Order: sequence, then structure tokens, then C-alpha cells
Amino acid sequence: MSGTFERVAEFALNCPADMMPDSAKETAALMMLDTMGILIASGPMEAGVIARDTAALLYASSNAGYSVPMMFDGRPVSMAGAAYAAATQTDNLDGHDGYNPTKGHIGVVVLPALIALGVHCPEVSGPEALAAVITGYEVAGRAGMSLHASVSDYHTSGAWNALGVVAMAARLRGHSTAQFRQALGIAEYHGPRSQMMREIANPTMLHDGSGWGAMVGISSAILAERGFTGAPAITIEADDVAAFWADLGQFWQVEHQYVKPYPICRWAHAAIDGVRAVMIEHDLTHEQIKSLHINSFHEAACLYGGMPKTTSQAQYSLPFAVAVQAIYGRIGVEHISGVGLSDPTVAAMLPRIHVREDARHSTRFPKGRWADVTLETTDGRSLTSGDIHARGGPEGPFSKEDVIAKYTDFAVPVVGQERADAIRDAILGWTKPGSKISDVLPLVFDP
Repeated sequence: MSGTFERVAEFALNCPADMMPDSAKETAALMMLDTMGILIASGPMEAGVIARDTAALLYASSNAGYSVPMMFDGRPVSMAGAAYAAATQTDNLDGHDGYNPTKGHIGVVVLPALIALGVHCPEVSGPEALAAVITGYEVAGRAGMSLHASVSDYHTSGAWNALGVVAMAARLRGHSTAQFRQALGIAEYHGPRSQMMREIANPTMLHDGSGWGAMVGISSAILAERGFTGAPAITIEADDVAAFWADLGQFWQVEHQYVKPYPICRWAHAAIDGVRAVMIEHDLTHEQIKSLHINSFHEAACLYGGMPKTTSQAQYSLPFAVAVQAIYGRIGVEHISGVGLSDPTVAAMLPRIHVREDARHSTRFPKGRWADVTLETTDGRSLTSGDIHARGGPEGPFSKEDVIAKYTDFAVPVVGQERADAIRDAILGWTKPGSKISDVLPLVFDP
């Protein structure tokens, strides 16, 4: 057993909630609220419907002690099935938080896991629920960095955020150190090491693999409880990854997530923000744009370039997103689904948008997401943005009010103002003594 694992186990299983910074707990509550808005908004979308129906068909439980209702659905399935359905649903509306060094996403599995696990520990306090959230972020983020540094392929988030789910389950279900070690090993072995750039080249409902990451995490924890064993997790225990875990409990990664202003792949955000900034500064409408020239990093330049036929293609398209922003001044669910996929005004603008890779932006990825934009106007002006970093991260953070406003925009059209407000108050209330994880549960299971 490595010293690194012992450090991780001590943190995940034993670090008291009151030893975690208040700022980390407050951020954790905001990240859960932000993710909840996306989870709610994605519910009526096709991928979410399919995921929930499939969980009901295949992933039920014969034991009430392992069964939970699916969020905003109500049908009972296993804890693993519920986590799978909610994470897959959320993953298919690309507006949830992320962490630059991992090139991926954590909250997308943390919220589904928290709710699935919380049904069977309703007396857990709000601060302890947030401590479990923080544990998920801190373990998943470091596992992601470790994986990217130790293997050649760029793997989806499900490959490593499964370990964060294990850490949450181990904490909330009172695992022993031995059970925790076995669960991590099982999750790492079975985590979906799916290749992200294949999905970028051919956008589908697979997205970032997080549905399977959530399922694997919960399943691994239960397997370990019942005596199943797994090889030690090398993303934690290998000697050459120890440095990624050295600051556990000192540097709080949860406080350094980015919040997305748009439900679009983060790689496109700097370009969207650049166009937005130039248009606001010069008071332009899209009719005044003759052409747009965008320089960004390699991965951004690889995003889908044509008029999307599916919502998955729309969420992984830089030119489409830029066109929508330029025309409507915002990007909502209605623009990336349904009739938004055949919008003639957007289609007419796409040929005027040109994207290319710039080496200086590529060298700053994944630590940053950079682009610069040159906009040619119909009256002959050439307007430039300069280098732009995507908004919403540590470099340009959203305020608490910004996050709440975003949550409201996504949640209210689906569940209504009164229910959305009650969910908001319950989640943000977890920071207060006397609150419980169960404060939110009655609000999130009815369709």
C-alpha cells in the first residue's frame, strides 16, 4: 500500500467537514446548483429520455436498500442506474462545469452520485454533503491529471471521474480503508477509457463518457462492500504520479472549476467570447459582419465545422456556436436542438466564419482556452479582439449571482419558478448548520 493511497484514504474517509474551508463548501454548493440547472434543462432532450428509459429497462434493483427514484422522473432503478441516467442526461447538454487541467468535467457525476447515495443516508448534514462533494472533486480532478500524464490517448472524463464517485460513496457509506482501496481499483480498471478525439471527430450522444463513469463508480463501491477485489489504482499508487496528489487537502481544486456561460464545448468559448466582445464594443449586429476569422488552439480547430444535423454536433461546433451568438446574443437550448438545427439565418452565416489553429494558442492548452478574432464589417472596418480567454473560470470568474441567474435560466422553463427556487434554496442552504442532504430530495424526484 503506497503512502499516496494512505493520504487519499485519510482525506476521503476521515477529513471532517469543518476542516474544509468555508470557501470550498460555498463553491461546492454553487457547483451543485450550476450542475442542477443543466441536469433539469437536459431532461426533455432525446439523450436524457433514452438514458432514463434504458435505466428503467436494464438497471433496476430487486432490493429496496439499493433502489432510488430517477431524478425528475420518479421511476425506481438501482443507485448505479440512477447515477448513470442522470449523468448521461447532463453530459448531453454541454453546459456543466469543468476543470482545465483535466480537460474534462467533474460535477456531471458528482451531483447524480450525491443524490443517488443521499437517498440512503438522508440524515447526513448539509455541510457533510458538501464535504462529500468536495471529496469527489478533489479525487476526480487529481485522478484525471494523473491519467492524462501517464497514458498516450486523451480519454474522456468517465475514465477518471469514476474514482471521484468511489470516494464519495466510500465517505457516505462508511467504507473501511481496505474497501476503499478495492473500490478505487475496480473503478479505475473498468472506467470507460474512451478516446475523446473520436467523439470530437464524430459528435454523438456518447459525449464525455460520464454516464458510464458514474455507473462504474457506484457499482465499484457496492462490489467492494460485498468483497469484490480490484488491482491497485495506478493513477493513485504508481510512484510516478505521486506529485499529482501531494497537495491534496491544501489546494482545493473545487474552487478552480469553470462555469460555462454557454451549453457548448468549452473549446469554443474563447472564440464565442471574442466575437461577443467585439460586437458589444462596436455596437454591431450580425448583418454588419462580412466575415469572421478565428484563431484558436488545435482541439478547438477540430470542432465540427458544418451546419449541425443533431444537438450533439451543435454542441461540438465552433462556427455554429459563434454564428448563434452573433445573431441572437445568447446560446440557449432552443438554438442547439429542434428547429434551431435548421435555422436559415445561422446557416447563411456559417460560410463567413473561418477557423484555423494558431500555435501560440495550442501551446497554452489545456491550462488555458484561448482564441483571437478578427471581424471584417460590411463598411470595410477590420476589428480585432486580441487574445481572449474563455469566461467563467479562475481567470474571469462568475459571481454567485451570475451562477444563480444561469441556473434560473435553465431550470425555470422545465420545472417552473416556484420549484426551481425551492431547489436553489435547498442546495445553497447546505452550507448552514442544521441543514440536511434530504432537504433537496423531495424536490427532485417527481417528473
